[in-house]
Amino acid sequence: MNQIVPLVAETTPMVDPFGRSITYLRVSVTDRCDFRCVYCMAEDMTFLPKRDVLSLEELDRLCSAFIAKGVRRLRLTGGEPLVRRNIMSLVRSLGRHLDSGHLDELTLTTNGSQLSRFAGELADAGVRRINVSIDTLDPARFRQITRWGDLDKVMAGLDAAQAAGLKVKLNAVALKGVNEHEIDDLIRFAHGRGMDLTLIETMPLGEIELDRTEQYLPLSTVRSRLEQHWTLKDIPYKTGGPARYVEVAETGGRLGFITPLTHNFCESCNRVRVTCTGTLFMCLGQEDATDLRAPLRASESDALLSAAIDEAIGRKPKGHDFVIDRDHRRPAVARHMSMTGG
Repeated sequence: MNQIVPLVAETTPMVDPFGRSITYLRVSVTDRCDFRCVYCMAEDMTFLPKRDVLSLEELDRLCSAFIAKGVRRLRLTGGEPLVRRNIMSLVRSLGRHLDSGHLDELTLTTNGSQLSRFAGELADAGVRRINVSIDTLDPARFRQITRWGDLDKVMAGLDAAQAAGLKVKLNAVALKGVNEHEIDDLIRFAHGRGMDLTLIETMPLGEIELDRTEQYLPLSTVRSRLEQHWTLKDIPYKTGGPARYVEVAETGGRLGFITPLTHNFCESCNRVRVTCTGTLFMCLGQEDATDLRAPLRASESDALLSAAIDEAIGRKPKGHDFVIDRDHRRPAVARHMSMTGG
């Protein structure tokens, strides 16, 4: 990606049928991952052929089209984004939108396995904040949850990220009977290193080997337990995402809750997601989608692409249909989390 790419030319901002301005784009740059987390994907995954995946140049053009239409925050996801070959060329190219003032934030969500290698380059490219997924501090349990992951590599990645000046937020999926007894330790660890921690309810996306009713731990239950020995104060802090934050008085740190099931966040949703194949999902919890790859490849002009985006935003639903209970054992959505990056 050595060519000079023009800056965006602003077009009509995106507003959905419910008056919500769409200012946050999450783009999956790959469906591949070097972990196989038990709540995210099956162990024996079949990944997309290369021809179906957008090139880095196409991803740049697609992101730039959204930025031209009012996106202010851009998050790169996967799978694991840092396993995509030459991914830093895309990050560096997108950084021009930070320099121009068209973009407020360029960030990514990672499992941390590649951070030792890339943290310094990310910071140099204009990334200031990253999310790292880590569900346990126990090496054996970490391997059990991720199947292939090495906790020592992730810890080294956290060290590298903070040494590079990146602000780190940890994400942990709360799993019943797996890590629910570790949440206090995760709070102490994160806040002791100056990192925020966000807890996430498991979401019913994609077929996995396990029964999600056995995994699901309502965060309302988690919060009630935490309040028995922590002082939690609701605060208005926002990062542009769906988390609701509290301040933990004993640590002075922030703790977020992402609760798509017990208390959904749809009323203020400002987000859309694009997969690595160029499929736009207006809602994480709905199957309705729009193919952006065809208009992207049909013309060197962005007119067709822009029109397809506008048509899709006009169909953005009010909310998702996530359900986890004994009567809904199948996933609410067939695609795996790794396809749309959470």
